[in-house]
Amino acid sequence: MYHSWLDRWDERRARRGEESKEIDDFVLDANLAFPGAKNIGSIGEFCILADQAVADPAFFDELSGHDQHFQRQDGWIKFPSDMSTDVEENDVVWAKITESGSLDQALVIFHHWNASARNRQIANFFSRRGITVVEIAMPYHFERSRSGSVYADFMLSPNLGRTIQSVRQAVWDGRTLIRWLKSEGYREISVLGMSLGSWVAGLIAAHDSAVSKASLFLTAGSLADMVWTGRATRSIRESLEPVIELTELRRAWGPLNLENYAHNLARTDLELHVVLAKRDKVVLPEISRGFMQRLKAAGARPNILELNCGHYSLGMPPYILLAGLSLKRFLSFR
Repeated sequence: MYHSWLDRWDERRARRGEESKEIDDFVLDANLAFPGAKNIGSIGEFCILADQAVADPAFFDELSGHDQHFQRQDGWIKFPSDMSTDVEENDVVWAKITESGSLDQALVIFHHWNASARNRQIANFFSRRGITVVEIAMPYHFERSRSGSVYADFMLSPNLGRTIQSVRQAVWDGRTLIRWLKSEGYREISVLGMSLGSWVAGLIAAHDSAVSKASLFLTAGSLADMVWTGRATRSIRESLEPVIELTELRRAWGPLNLENYAHNLARTDLELHVVLAKRDKVVLPEISRGFMQRLKAAGARPNILELNCGHYSLGMPPYILLAGLSLKRFLSFR
C-alpha cells in the first residue's frame, strides 16, 4: 500500500513538472553540435557527424590556454564559458562554493534538469566533514536561465544539435572548474550528478583524469532512450516521434551516450558509485541496469545502491537518507 501511494506521489510530481513544458519543433541544427558543419539537411548526415564525434577523443576537451578570468566573492565563483551561445546569460558560469577549510577534497555537483534551487543541506553536510562542495549551474539553469523561459528548454529538447551543444558546454564548464580547483590546491576531485546532471558528471569522469570519484544518481547510458521512454520527457518525444526513429536518435545522440565511454569509466584510477530507483518512471530501471552491465563488461566495478522508490521520491525520507549515507561511505570522510 505504501509503495502504491509512493507511485501516485511521483506521478503527481511529474504532472506538475509537465505543466510548463511545451511541444517544440524538431530541428537538426547540426552546426550547433558540430561547429563548421554546413548544409546538413538530413538525419543520416547528422548521424555521420555524431559517429565522428564519438570516435574523437578530444570532442569533450575544453579550450586550452584560455584565460577564464575567475571571480570569487562571498561564496560564489563566476567565470566565462569557453563556449559561446546565442543566450548571453548562459555564457557566464556561476557556482556556489561551500568551503570545508581543507584542501583534501572538493566535490562538484551537477543538478537535475529544471532544478529550482541548489541544495544547501548537502553542501553543509559535506563541508562539515572536510569536503569543499561546489554546486555549478548547468547551461540555461539558475543564473544562466534564458530570459522569458520558465524551464531549461534549451538544455534538453527536440533540437538535436542544441541538446548536444548544451551538454558539451556543461562538460566544458565542469572541466574548466575542475582545472581551477586543482590550481587552488585541491588534491582529490569528486563529481556528483543527479538525473540529467549524472550524464554531465559521467562524461566529465570519462574524459578527465583529474576526477578520482564519480557518483551518479538516477542515471543510465543512453540519453536517447531516457528521453524516448521517460515520464518527464513526453513532450520531447511527441516532437521527435513523427520524424525520427529511436534507433536514429540513439546514433544522433551517440556523443551523449555514456555506454560509448564505458572503457573510459572503467579506468583503474576512477571509483564509481551509482544510486538507482527501482520504481523510476523517468529513467527506467531497465535502461539503468543495461548501463550497469555495460560498465561491468568493460571492467568497471561500480558501487551500486538500488532503492525501492521513484525518481522524485528519492528525495524523500528514508530514501534520501540511505542514498546520502551510501555516498558518505563512498567518499570516505573522516
